[in-house]
Amino acid sequence: MSLLKWNKSGWRDLPIKHQPIYADNAKLDEVLGIIGNLPPLVFSGEVENLKAEIAQAGRGERFILQGGDCAELFRDCSSQKIVNKLKILLQMSVILAYGAKKPVVRIGRIAGQYAKPRSSPTEVINGVEMASYMGDAVNNFEAYSTEARTPNPDRLLSAYFYSASSLNFIRAMIDGGFADLHHPHQWDLYSFENSPRWEDYQTVIERILDALEFMQAFGGIETDSIRRVDFFTSHEGLLLGYEEALTRKSPITNKYYNLGAHMLWIGERTRDIDGAHVEYFRGIDNPVGVKIGASTTTDYLIKLLEKLNPENEEGKVMLITRFGAGKAEKVLPSLIKAVKAEDINVTWSCDPMHGNTITANESGVKTRDFEAILTELRENFIAHRDNGSYLGGVHFELTGDNVTECIGGAGALKDADLCSNYETFCDPRMNYSQGLEMAFLIAGLLNEK
Repeated sequence: MSLLKWNKSGWRDLPIKHQPIYADNAKLDEVLGIIGNLPPLVFSGEVENLKAEIAQAGRGERFILQGGDCAELFRDCSSQKIVNKLKILLQMSVILAYGAKKPVVRIGRIAGQYAKPRSSPTEVINGVEMASYMGDAVNNFEAYSTEARTPNPDRLLSAYFYSASSLNFIRAMIDGGFADLHHPHQWDLYSFENSPRWEDYQTVIERILDALEFMQAFGGIETDSIRRVDFFTSHEGLLLGYEEALTRKSPITNKYYNLGAHMLWIGERTRDIDGAHVEYFRGIDNPVGVKIGASTTTDYLIKLLEKLNPENEEGKVMLITRFGAGKAEKVLPSLIKAVKAEDINVTWSCDPMHGNTITANESGVKTRDFEAILTELRENFIAHRDNGSYLGGVHFELTGDNVTECIGGAGALKDADLCSNYETFCDPRMNYSQGLEMAFLIAGLLNEK
């Protein structure tokens, strides 16, 4: 299909994967109709601002920090949980900006990350086969019953309102000065005082604060520029009925925007070139992320990019690689060269989490090793530097809470420590101290020549 023939419902005629099966389609249509008449969650001008910043990151002028929960829970739409998520991303972004000497684009996996694809449509719990948990927008994780696991259209409406509530609180915090770099609560680094790099980290923070005070003394910084920041939201665009309902045509530009988030991404499991997800995403004017793994071929990637971005617009597509430690140096160079040879505009990002998921030997839970995450990031930086490209950003699953889900890092968590505060119901996340330490280490990688 050409872009001229695109419409926001065109995906319905194509093969689609990882969608819940609803018992009452009339009820589903009713709920989607209600969502379609509700106010948008973001403004198209904000979407265009983010696209411009992603384009700059693709040229090496900015750096993107994208992070948050694997999947949000409705119950976590609380002031403290949101404060913790925003706090870790703000702190990490300041450390990265100081290290990279360039502006950082902040994108949260928040206010909409309520759906997840699963490898199997069903699972067996306590001897009973029931539908797999697909995110709070679909069914209930905590209630182990066939009724609770049955996809419920009303949960889509709840997802909209929880997203609106989260976004409203985020905007209020930022406008109210929560992002002010001088607030002491922003720099309580006690959680990783035991790190062997503690003195180095403390020195960096002191230099940042000294620099701010020095510039302010000479009137070199506008007060508002250190009191508030731009913060964008994102989620995986999995449930296309919901995404279609939030897709609106701008009366000014005649372009279509998904106004449920500033940016959305296509997962590796749903990026079939001839499938429904790629068809939907090629027609919206939001920046679109695409997860790509180690099996991605150059021919496939070029065809996918040409379909998603036929006008070769800067900032439209962000390629988010997820290879696993030890694989990036083998796979990434050929992909970079192919994209450069075709002169295709993309912004590269690295998700070092998904390719490094392992099963802990003692506890048997899913985990990720901090050192493997860092190794994949280092391999990405080297591959881009050696091939005349830029790694424009990073994509993490992390939380501002002190969970114990990933081993290693500043707290030197081991397998035996995981069960002390293992909270994730999906994929393991870096905790507060691991996120901060990772920011310091990335800042060092950004300065390597």
